[in-house]
Amino acid sequence: MADRHFRHRLDPSASTGDGGPGFGPARWSGPEAALADLAPAGLSRRRLLTAGAMAGATLLGTGLTGGKASAASKPAIFYSPHQDDEALGLAGSILEHKAAGRPVYLVLVTQGENDQLAWRMNEKDQETGKQSDCVLRASNRCAAHGPHGLNWPTDGASMIVPGRTAEFMASAKELGVDKVINWKLPDSAYNPGDAFKKLTKTVKSKIASLADQYPGASHKFTAGWLEVTRTHKAITDAAVELAWDGVLSDVRFNFVYAYDYPESDRRRGAAYVLDIPDEHMRRKRNAISCYNAWRPSENLYALGYHSVPEKMERAAADRHEYVFALPRKDRYKTGNIDGQTKNSFTGKPQWDWS
Repeated sequence: MADRHFRHRLDPSASTGDGGPGFGPARWSGPEAALADLAPAGLSRRRLLTAGAMAGATLLGTGLTGGKASAASKPAIFYSPHQDDEALGLAGSILEHKAAGRPVYLVLVTQGENDQLAWRMNEKDQETGKQSDCVLRASNRCAAHGPHGLNWPTDGASMIVPGRTAEFMASAKELGVDKVINWKLPDSAYNPGDAFKKLTKTVKSKIASLADQYPGASHKFTAGWLEVTRTHKAITDAAVELAWDGVLSDVRFNFVYAYDYPESDRRRGAAYVLDIPDEHMRRKRNAISCYNAWRPSENLYALGYHSVPEKMERAAADRHEYVFALPRKDRYKTGNIDGQTKNSFTGKPQWDWS
């Protein structure tokens, strides 16, 4: 799917243009969206964040209530289902909270095993085992600038997980998060049987533990009902159920797969659209570039970019992030996305659940 905003490849070695360090010049079109303000009259989004840091904001719906804990005891906790979600669709929000004085903790939920990516990095066809050139080389977008020269195990874990996690840690450093929490959960939602339900239950328990450990913290997830992947949906189910049960009182969902859709659909149903300032956008692009670095001595193999290059380029081109409130209880359906459960997900973005 071609992107009309960003015409140049994501390359850490590229000259700096208006696309920011690590990118060629970017082309923008259309007016910048105004930031929708959810706060009570007279209270801007920036002031609301600061109020949340100092007094504890409750952001379900449009209410704002006070609290007693100090800013240091009320972190903003962001949950990244896989290594790359934080850079794609959470980075601007992370930097916004940091700028407002909030401590930011970043949770990596799963290990991100991916056997298909292992085959891709070996430049071999997964079905035949025969040599197959990197799909990015023809467009001169492969960070290796030549054959990969890899012969990794194709279990999708032994080399992929440490490589993806190295990229994640580099991205987290670029974003300046205060703490990284790695749950190291198997990315098991795609396994048969009740694997989806088990993952949801495990994630729900872990989120509840963090809520107990950091009372008054805000919790930021991805909008799984729009992202049509089992893992994202399982994590979202856990968050939604905890919010409905009153365990979480300050919760938001960033639509990190927004960049797969036309711009008109990205903001559809969003509680607000974050307009990312220039300096934050520069750092977001640097975080994305961590997934396109080829430095084997540092365990960096551009895995993220080999996995989802178009998504990364579109995210680097769009100066917005799309933030959703708790979905409607009378419409939202928990459960797997493939019809294996009674309350099934259709496999298409559920815009009307927002």
